[in-house]
Amino acid sequence: VQDFFEEITGERMMYNYFRPGGLAWDVPDNFRERCKQVLGHINSGLKDLEGMIVDNEIVLARCRGLSRVSTKDAINWGLTGPLLRATGLEYDLRKAEPYSIYDRFEFEIPTGKDGDVYDRVIIRLEEMKQSVRIVEQALAGLPGGPIMAEGMKRTLRVPEGEVYMRVEGPRGEYGVYIVGTGTDKPYRHKVRGASFCNLSALRAMSIGNYLSDVIIILGSIDIVLCEVDR
Repeated sequence: VQDFFEEITGERMMYNYFRPGGLAWDVPDNFRERCKQVLGHINSGLKDLEGMIVDNEIVLARCRGLSRVSTKDAINWGLTGPLLRATGLEYDLRKAEPYSIYDRFEFEIPTGKDGDVYDRVIIRLEEMKQSVRIVEQALAGLPGGPIMAEGMKRTLRVPEGEVYMRVEGPRGEYGVYIVGTGTDKPYRHKVRGASFCNLSALRAMSIGNYLSDVIIILGSIDIVLCEVDR
């Protein structure tokens, strides 16, 4: 996947490809074919992962029943994304508050039932399948035309007032809070990263378990450190 992103954007991590109003540059002519190849590779890899994880006795013994979280606790702790859905709550911002063109796609919201480490792992496998499904639909309806909206300004002036906008990220809710002043310098700009909020629950999620289990529990939270740093 990173090889493919590098082909399109020139970067493997910090892509800086999407811009206000469009894209930095157009995709190459072989984009559809390469994208289909990558999706095939992902599907193949998912089958291998399922074979190694789903019914693996070691995985079941170490992960099932470990660090159970109820829906009520997950909400109280501010958990979102796979951690929240693992508790059984079918909540995804792409369905609950559709944005962009997600209302045009057909996809399911995988949920767990026990809220344990095992459910968090399985949910991520299932969500990757749904991601492939979404990309396939987007690829089939990919339009031609300009890659940047007309009249886009390099300097954006935020109107007076406050606003909070959120989207569904791979690890949960990603939100941006802005207090505008009518200029290009907002009074306040706050980013809500899912990893920061999810990691805050590590202590509560680890109570009653062995120290050796904390590594597994932390892995099931699946943080990105640059999202945690404040």
